[in-house]
Amino acid sequence: MVVTMMTMLGAQGAMAAVTVTKAGFGKLTDGTAIDVYTVKNAELAVRITNYGARIVSLETKDRDGKMGDVVLGYNSVEGYVAEGTAKSYFGAIVGRYGNRIRGGKFTIDGHQYQVPLNNNGNALHGGPHGFDDRVWIDKVLPDGVEMTLVSKDGDMGFPGTLTVHVRYTLVGDSVHINYSATTDKATVVNITNHSYFNLAGEGSGTILSQVMQINADQYTPVDAGLIPVGGPQPVAETPFDFNKPTMIGARINFGNDQLKIAGGYDHNWILRGAGSGNTNGVMKVAAKVHDPKTGRVLTVSTTEPGVQFYSGNFLDGKFKGKSGVAYAKYAGFCLETQHYPDSPNQPAFPSTLLRPGQTMHSETVFAFSVQK
Repeated sequence: MVVTMMTMLGAQGAMAAVTVTKAGFGKLTDGTAIDVYTVKNAELAVRITNYGARIVSLETKDRDGKMGDVVLGYNSVEGYVAEGTAKSYFGAIVGRYGNRIRGGKFTIDGHQYQVPLNNNGNALHGGPHGFDDRVWIDKVLPDGVEMTLVSKDGDMGFPGTLTVHVRYTLVGDSVHINYSATTDKATVVNITNHSYFNLAGEGSGTILSQVMQINADQYTPVDAGLIPVGGPQPVAETPFDFNKPTMIGARINFGNDQLKIAGGYDHNWILRGAGSGNTNGVMKVAAKVHDPKTGRVLTVSTTEPGVQFYSGNFLDGKFKGKSGVAYAKYAGFCLETQHYPDSPNQPAFPSTLLRPGQTMHSETVFAFSVQK
């Protein structure tokens, strides 16, 4: 199936065709057939599967105009399933609560809820069977695809039936991800995309020489379980200050306790201009990454108050990706736009509470360019 539509690009008013093509992507162990959509324009080609509503590949130009895939992943759904419990979450939509909740416990209106534990005694990315391993309902849009999931009351211990829509659309050199969610009972929601980027190209080695900038003056230090403790702290005079463009690997092996805990970067940065609450936020640039080798530049903008920069510390070479190369430590980085980890248990953090009658809206943009 191919759908071709015309989409406005930028203030120039230029027109460019967006094509949406559907193909098979393999089967789950129970025989369920999985699909993958290729959404393409003159600048980008992104493949999205309805298994976990995940980005499978993302091709963009380097300084010489050569297209290359800049996200980690597998050639079929079987690759994702084969990870078992050792999940990487490559490209997936994670939820109902992305990132960690201490002990998997939280309380709403005096009632305590328990999410199954799957990460050092905590709940990570919605528990052992989160949104990443669900088959989403897919729908073709004029300039992309929409994925929909209905998470029933009690799913992974979370209250309320939550209906989630995630729209992936192409606008010029950018991938726009629009999230919305409604519930029939008070619940907590923190949904993000977990793509691993390597701007030099998937399977090309580590990301340590790529140059990171994060627009944040504070971050949230963590304990041994990677749960925020002690509230926000300044990044100034620490290896967590990326206000000036800095190579990812420049300080990653410094004798810093926070880096030792995570084996690198796996922390939440509090973005400048961050609002509060779980409603419409202000769009702002969260981070910018440049690969000197290819000239590719990724700019991440979001309405979310935080971003989790993860440097791929727990990749161990066990699994081979699309190009047949094993994904070893630091093979990709994540910039997970989000509310902060463990927010349901930390009242000082922006709220992730969603009640009936409210709609959670969030948007994140991955924009690509080149630096000569």
